[in-house]
Amino acid sequence: MSGTSTAALTGALIFATCIWVGGLFAIALVARVATRTLDPAARVDFFRGLGRTYGIVGTAALALAYATGATLLYGRSWSGTIIATVVVAAALAATLAIGMAQARRMTRLRRRSLESAGDAGFAARVGAGAARAGALRGLIALLSLALLALGVTLAT
Repeated sequence: MSGTSTAALTGALIFATCIWVGGLFAIALVARVATRTLDPAARVDFFRGLGRTYGIVGTAALALAYATGATLLYGRSWSGTIIATVVVAAALAATLAIGMAQARRMTRLRRRSLESAGDAGFAARVGAGAARAGALRGLIALLSLALLALGVTLAT
C-alpha cells in the first residue's frame, strides 16, 4: 500500500475513532444533565431520539473504524496483539448489539412505567434495567478504550 493510501486510511481511522469515543463521553455528559433537568416523560422522548440518531452516526463511525483498521492490518502477519484486537473488536460489536436491544426494551418499559405511575413492579423493573444498562455502557466504554489502546500499540 502506498504512503498516501496509508495516510488517508489512518486519517479516516482517527476521524472515526474520534466520533465513536467522543460520542460515548458526550452521551454520558448529556445523560447527567438531562436526568437533572428533564421530567421523566421528556427524558424518555429525548433519549429515544438521541439513541436513534447516535445509533446511526456511532454505528457508521465504528464500521468505518473497523473497515479502515482491517485494511491497514491486511497482509500483516498475525500476532498476539492483532488477535487480541480482533477479539476485542468482536466483543465490542456484540456488546453494542446487546446494548442497543436493551436500550429499546428500556424505552418501552419506561413508557409503560410512566403510564402506570405508582406501580412498584414497573419501578423495580426500570431500576433493574437501568442497572443493566449502566453495566453495558461501562463495558462498551471499557472495550472501546481497550480497542483504542490496541490500535495505538499496533500503530507504533
